[in-house]
Amino acid sequence: MMQGMSINRRAFLAGALAASAGAVLPASNSTGSEVKMARSNRLAVSTYSFWRFREDSRLSIEQCIREASAMGFDAVEILHRQMTSEENGYLQELKRIALLEGIDLCGLSIHQGFLNPDPAVRQKNIDHTLHCIELAYRLGIPTIRVNTGTWGTSKDFDELMKNRGIEQPKPGYTDEQGFEWVIDAFNLCVNKARECGVTLGLENHWGLGRTPEGVLRIVNAVNSPWLGVTVDTGNFLEDPYDKIDAIMPKAVYMHAKTYFGGGIWYTLDLDYARIAGILRKHNYRGYISLEFEGNEAWQTAIPKSLSLLRGALQRG
Repeated sequence: MMQGMSINRRAFLAGALAASAGAVLPASNSTGSEVKMARSNRLAVSTYSFWRFREDSRLSIEQCIREASAMGFDAVEILHRQMTSEENGYLQELKRIALLEGIDLCGLSIHQGFLNPDPAVRQKNIDHTLHCIELAYRLGIPTIRVNTGTWGTSKDFDELMKNRGIEQPKPGYTDEQGFEWVIDAFNLCVNKARECGVTLGLENHWGLGRTPEGVLRIVNAVNSPWLGVTVDTGNFLEDPYDKIDAIMPKAVYMHAKTYFGGGIWYTLDLDYARIAGILRKHNYRGYISLEFEGNEAWQTAIPKSLSLLRGALQRG
């Protein structure tokens, strides 16, 4: 009786180990070559989606993490401007809350810009970027959204949006000079990024990053694995799909925009099934982070957005 039980137990354990290995190891086809298993992208939400720079709906990062977990997101991206402290105790408390909520802290979105003729202004923004790399490191966050910055010749952001993100250089300067400043600045940031294990993702976000050509020119010139692209589905205002396709090979992170209730600045009718095809074409397996930019209340719009993205972008 005992001998039979021992044999059955060994057989059970052997079968369990084989099943476990099959779940982890790639399958092989009849020729013996490896077959990659399809898996879904992890869906995140930016804390910006809960706030959108509206003082009447400003939530703490702690609240955003708990709301995101309750809604079923996999991860949270933190908007730096939404943080109420940079003290280490606060940072570690955010990590603790995320752990208890079973959710990743996957991104830090910062505001900095190197598109300025004043070397002192550029250095201030370089120092800010280096500081934020350290913040991400202490938070256990693997990537930061960065920008080129804008020329600042628009009266305000509303005017910039009215002009579809197009802006003239400061008098006496050119975009060519601007590219030199931006490339030099990122070259001064990538060593710190490597040291901290934090990948920078240059977003297609106005300024010299308004076009795929501009984004790729900067990333290719820096030529570091620690500077890639944060692809934003809502920042190419015309013919977005070919432009998204152009920058996807360098993608390290992705923002997915939705506009329930009509956009705050503009509304794009984005075909996420088509975008999903672009992601599959380039085998993008990283995070996709929702940035809700509509007028509907976040309490209803963010769950709708999650359902939309999950249905279009995730695969089994």
